[in-house]
Amino acid sequence: MSRIAILYCKRIQDHSCIACAKCYKGIAEKHGEFAKYNEIELVAMTDCGDCPGLVVPRVKLLNEVTNNLDRPIEALHLGTCMKLAMETAACPIDYDDLKITLEKKFGIDVVLGTHSY
Repeated sequence: MSRIAILYCKRIQDHSCIACAKCYKGIAEKHGEFAKYNEIELVAMTDCGDCPGLVVPRVKLLNEVTNNLDRPIEALHLGTCMKLAMETAACPIDYDDLKITLEKKFGIDVVLGTHSY
């Protein structure tokens, strides 16, 4: 079973999707980026930390909490809302740099996107 966490965009999450319903559907039906997993355990879901890009401290705290609960994260998905924010809403996050930083610092896979809708 793959243990995943999802970060969503604090600023647009409830504008493009209410209550992360699309992510939950994507997980249940294995759509989009979730299709690659055989089984998924969602261990955490939280926002990115807000602009101007507070993702690293947010993931540090998230990683500490999930490890202390004996539910370590194997893959971190940056939600489709974060992907949209990076592409269209002047989000200050550079995905390629962030991916390298998070994977090196926390030893987890980082995936851009969740579902395709």
